[in-house]
Amino acid sequence: MKVFTTGQVAKICKVAPRTVSKWFDSGRLKGYRIPGSQDRRIPRDSLIKFLKEHGMPLGDLEDEAMAKVLIVAQDQVLIENLKRELPTERSFKVAVAASGFEAGIQAESFHPDCIIVDFSIGKVESLQICQNLRRNPDFAETILIALLPDVGSPMSFDRSTINETFKKPFDASLLADRLRNLIGTRKELV
Repeated sequence: MKVFTTGQVAKICKVAPRTVSKWFDSGRLKGYRIPGSQDRRIPRDSLIKFLKEHGMPLGDLEDEAMAKVLIVAQDQVLIENLKRELPTERSFKVAVAASGFEAGIQAESFHPDCIIVDFSIGKVESLQICQNLRRNPDFAETILIALLPDVGSPMSFDRSTINETFKKPFDASLLADRLRNLIGTRKELV
């Protein structure tokens, strides 16, 4: 478990160390004192919880505390359902792309932990997105999830670039739980 000093928390929050001490002493920021000393220590999960409760930016903690998900889709209903199931309060940060080109730009700037590709945008384009991401060493560990349309007959393609598939229609809350588990094995989500 990672812990922070009041000085480190002050830098993260961009406030004076005395302000952090006041938060700690008033009980709003949870932590402990080092025995035989006045020094305070704040556990990482307590700090993240405090920042979220007070609407403060996570700053440098965001990358390690948030599950970043890129949704590549054009179906607005699907996008809204997924956004509802992947809220910031549950440690998710979501970005959306409508095409392969946008997905490439978003992936480079957003650095997602998981990319969900809706194959309804087109099988060829969807496969191209997955293959291009896998060729890039920066995205070798990125979780790729394919949302396959229910077209009656099973879609045949090389699934080696994809970690998981979900057949539409599916329960968005089950996908959210699966994402928490998959990303949670790599990051300590709060």
